[in-house]
Amino acid sequence: MGMISGRLKSLLVAAFSVFFVINSLPVLGQEDHENNGQPAEQHGEVKKPKLFDANEVIFGHIMDAHEFHFLSYGPKEHQKHVTIPLPVILYSPQRGLTTFMSSKFHHGHEAYKGYMVLTEHNRAELGLDPKKFFVGSIVPVTEDGKFDSTVKVYDISLTRNVVQMMLALIVLVWIMLAVAKRYHKGEGVTSAPKGMQNTIETVVNFVKDEVAKPNLGHKYPRYLPLLLTIFFFILINNIFGLIPGSANVTGNIAFTLVLSLISFVVIMFSTNKHYWAHIFNPPVPMGVKPILVPVEILGVFTKPFALMIRLFANMVAGHILIICLISLIFILGALNQYVGIGFAPLSIGFTVFIYFIEILVAFLQAFIFTNLTAVFIGQAFEGEHHAEEAHH
Repeated sequence: MGMISGRLKSLLVAAFSVFFVINSLPVLGQEDHENNGQPAEQHGEVKKPKLFDANEVIFGHIMDAHEFHFLSYGPKEHQKHVTIPLPVILYSPQRGLTTFMSSKFHHGHEAYKGYMVLTEHNRAELGLDPKKFFVGSIVPVTEDGKFDSTVKVYDISLTRNVVQMMLALIVLVWIMLAVAKRYHKGEGVTSAPKGMQNTIETVVNFVKDEVAKPNLGHKYPRYLPLLLTIFFFILINNIFGLIPGSANVTGNIAFTLVLSLISFVVIMFSTNKHYWAHIFNPPVPMGVKPILVPVEILGVFTKPFALMIRLFANMVAGHILIICLISLIFILGALNQYVGIGFAPLSIGFTVFIYFIEILVAFLQAFIFTNLTAVFIGQAFEGEHHAEEAHH
């Protein structure tokens, strides 16, 4: 496990290293095309088109959106996009409820029913602060296309993260019901399980024997349904996120936040007097207690925080690294066509390698989140075991 953790840290470092390289290359390229910082007009030259924007591609993939975007083709001015639009549901106290499909925005080029989805370009035209108004958010506009600050908007749309999470939930329920139906027919009871049933049973036994029992002891049946739900739900969303054009749901901080809050609530309801006595009256010398008690109290909240950040950071890092490797082809191609073509096989080879690593990480992160949740729950009533042993 230590070796795998070290490799994941190295993967994270590599991801951000490539990310910074990508950000620096367009700057160098633009400096070369600007004749050492002099305006192009002074030399009578035509202004070069903007180089490939890796930031837009990277954050466009890992951020939420109102559509599933698979690819774009054609010249920059008249690009065609292959997408699946999603329903936009907006409520405004001034304008009421408004619903339509996200395709009405034409990828941010047009406003519809007094609303506009923000892109890098139209956000600058509207003069909006990038720190307050993020790309992909929907803002109200007036009839002449100006930002309308008098209108308050609540976006309750079915974004791609929400839709994909619902699909993952449907797949999870379908798989479990299908397996349960086979058991109801006697398959796997009077005979050996086959196919999907055998795979699911193997995973269930693994979670029960390697996660639940070692950490929860005789109380494991009470928590096993929760642990299995967490494991399969994270795993399915991780695998869905590897499909090109899909959403990286587990790379969304809101998703991991909700999962960690669920774990936090279960941990708190599993505590006993021994747990709180250890926090507010730890078995250490009296002079150390004023220092250790705040640390123990802080540890109550850092556990779910660690769950949230660990899953989020690992899933985002892998996706960023894959997109960076692909983006390098277009960045180098914009600087020199032959360099871009020559680098393409190397970039694709590394991408395929990292993609297989991401499949391993998808299973690994689901296991780590589930295992740590079981560890923290077990720690919540750990003092109870010591009390029972002392009584016997």
